[in-house]
Amino acid sequence: MLKYLLPLGLFVGLLILLGVGLTLNPREVPSPLIGKPAPQFTLPRLDDPQARFDSAQFQGKVSLFNVWASWCVACRQEHAFLMQLADQGVTIYGLDYKDTREAGLQWIERLGNPYQAVAFDAAGKVAIDWGVYGVPETFVIDKQGVIRYKHIGPITPRDWEEKLGPLVAYLEKQS
Repeated sequence: MLKYLLPLGLFVGLLILLGVGLTLNPREVPSPLIGKPAPQFTLPRLDDPQARFDSAQFQGKVSLFNVWASWCVACRQEHAFLMQLADQGVTIYGLDYKDTREAGLQWIERLGNPYQAVAFDAAGKVAIDWGVYGVPETFVIDKQGVIRYKHIGPITPRDWEEKLGPLVAYLEKQS
């Protein structure tokens, strides 16, 4: 009898695990960086290799830190909405990830520039410190430079209305 119950029990356990796994949202991967200061870094700016972009720029204002690349199809899908957010006054910084400077600059020239500044991370080493494993990814950073949220995938108007926009508004009201 036990030789029949054991495989049945394992099968039922496997079904339960698969069922729970199917209810999870793959876009909601908790980041160990939530609630922690943004990783320190200094990189050349995309538009001027002599100028530097560093994490101190996050201090004093709520901002989005968008990781993107010119070769990323989903980034292209997201870009028009980032332009709208920038037009509304949302502070957005960019990290051009594993790209060529020429391709990144052509992207900005062709599609518009929603970013206050763009750091150029050709090797992708800074992105590793941020826990980035794909693009686009966007971090919400508060006025103290603390990461408050990580969004995986393109930001849609619905994402903005339901999650990121209310969080940014809440953080703006904080001192």
